[in-house]
Amino acid sequence: MYRISELAEQVGLSRSTLLYYEKLGLITGKRLDNGYRSYSERDLQRLRLLQQLQAGGLTLKECQACLEAKIDRQLLLDRMQLLDKEIAQKQQSRDLLAAMLGESDMTAWHQSLEQTAPDAHLDWLMKQGFDEKQALRLKWLSKDMNTHEQYMEDFNTIFEGLDRWGPGSEAETIKAFNMLPSVPQTILEIGCGQGIATTVLARQSAAEITAVDNHQGALARLAERAAEAGVAEKVITQCASMTDLPFDDASFDVIWAEGCAYIMGVNKAFKQWRPLLKEKGVLVLSDLVWHTDTPSAEKKAYWQAEYPDMTTADERIKQAQTAGYDVIESFTLSDEAWLAYFEPLQQRVNGLKKTMAGSQAIKDIQTELDIYHQGFEQFGYQLFILQKQ
Repeated sequence: MYRISELAEQVGLSRSTLLYYEKLGLITGKRLDNGYRSYSERDLQRLRLLQQLQAGGLTLKECQACLEAKIDRQLLLDRMQLLDKEIAQKQQSRDLLAAMLGESDMTAWHQSLEQTAPDAHLDWLMKQGFDEKQALRLKWLSKDMNTHEQYMEDFNTIFEGLDRWGPGSEAETIKAFNMLPSVPQTILEIGCGQGIATTVLARQSAAEITAVDNHQGALARLAERAAEAGVAEKVITQCASMTDLPFDDASFDVIWAEGCAYIMGVNKAFKQWRPLLKEKGVLVLSDLVWHTDTPSAEKKAYWQAEYPDMTTADERIKQAQTAGYDVIESFTLSDEAWLAYFEPLQQRVNGLKKTMAGSQAIKDIQTELDIYHQGFEQFGYQLFILQKQ
């Protein structure tokens, strides 16, 4: 026989819990002549069986039903399915914590967050110690902050020495410039890179061109290129983020952005850059779009992972109109514009494959090049010439 304090010690429960169990009829105590309550070996064993059932995830009420009648198998099956879901959720939680500690890859998590909460994602990355330039690149390149430093080092090694960092051609820059409704006096070029389009624009007009990029090395090369072309006096360079441009409203006749707005989101660019334009100012912007509503499974899967905001040219036009622009013109960049970008890039990757055999950046860029080599029937760059309403 056990007094209540002894029984409590045996099963690791409090006196009040045992009294509650007795009230439910799970155990049966007897009051002795001395006033103490006494419990039997049967009570002890029922409590231990109860604890085992509770360890299976059953509620107290369900445990009592199992003790007093035949086990309800469906009840156990339902409880097991619920536990399986809880285990899967816990495993996901553990996997995320492990990834954040650098024990595994965070790519899928970053991709998911980029689709559901892009602004919060950027803010969070910056709180982890990345500056805005690094965070913007992280979102669209390695997507894994634990490997980002090495990835970016490899990425910069691949692209150093290449003039073009995206599809385009001088001929199509000139074509777009000639479609402007008036001759600009001030141009803001965002994401200017090493200045190929900058020097073309400088040759085409007498406008003052403010060239913005967040890569100081690219701006240094731009300055060299402008000097070589004899247009240095027309160009002002500014190292800044495209999401936080240090200019007053209504400062520019034209904003020029070839192949860069996707970094912050084209819709966001439409809205944030519009105030910088003067009355009837023009935004010239190029973006990767679908040429079909039914892309192949391979290409759809690839671009959904790499550029989840990718849509059709018609949808981009609707978004521009909603943001307060009239569409002056829109055209698709030629195959030559792609060749000018990916042929030198493929040669560079081929030359580095041996020395950078394990590089994830090399693997990712080669995968992208393989998609390009298949042709541009289903996707391509579209250039939009939009006038502020």
